[in-house]
This record gives sequence, C-alpha cells and structure tokens, in this order.
Amino acid sequence: MAMGKRIGGYALVAMIAFLAALAAVLVTRTWIPAQPRTESEVHALIHKELDLDPQQEQRIDKLEADFLARRAELEAQMRSDNARLARAIVTEHGYGPSVSGVVDHMHYVMGTLQKETLKHIFAVRAELRADQAAKFDTVVTEVLTATAK
Repeated sequence: MAMGKRIGGYALVAMIAFLAALAAVLVTRTWIPAQPRTESEVHALIHKELDLDPQQEQRIDKLEADFLARRAELEAQMRSDNARLARAIVTEHGYGPSVSGVVDHMHYVMGTLQKETLKHIFAVRAELRADQAAKFDTVVTEVLTATAK
C-alpha cells in the first residue's frame, strides 16, 4: 500500500510539473511575441534596395553581428526565465512572490531587448546617406504601423 501511495505522489508531482511547464509556455507565448516582420523587411531593404557602398556594408555588417550576439544573450535569458517561472509555479502553486519576481524580470529583459533593437535601428540609420535614410524611415514606419491598421 505504501508503494501505491508513493507512486501516486510521484504522479501528482509529475502532473503539477507538467502543468507548470505548460503554463510557462502559454505565458511566454502571450508575453513574448514572435519575431516581428520588421527585422526581415528592414534587413532586406538595407541590403537590397539602399545601394550601400562597401564601407557602409562593412560598418552595418559589424553592427548587425554585434546586435545578433546581444539579442542571442537576451533570448537565452528569456529561456532561462521561462524555466525559473516553471519552477516558481510548481513551488508556489499560484501567483506568489517568486512567480511575480520572475515575471518582473522577464518584463525587464523583454524591455531591454526592445531598447537594444531600437538602438540598433538608429545605429544602422546613422550609417546611411540622407536619401537612403528617407527610404529606411519609410519602411520602418510602414512596418511598425502595419499591425495598427
């Protein structure tokens, strides 16, 4: 009989862990949107339509490499936060201080990623001539407002 209770206890813990992980995935999908099309459209514009000179290409490639590395760091932090959130949910079984703390940290990291993305966009723009910057601004504005329509 003790063995049956032990197995039932393990099954209960496994079920709670599964539900916590599922909740973390759902929360993440809600709070961390899929990569917006902004990046791919702006990237295509920069490299295909702006007629960059070789020096611009080199400087922008460096900016992009640096940004991709920073973005990868922040995305890794978000994945780590997801795991922490799952553990906090399993531990607290509700919206307690640990869950709240992880959520606050997740928001901080997501905000940091958004700020880093904007800094990157402005750094790339600074490498453009006036005619290129005008096209760049038009595409960035169109992409950012496309979902608002």
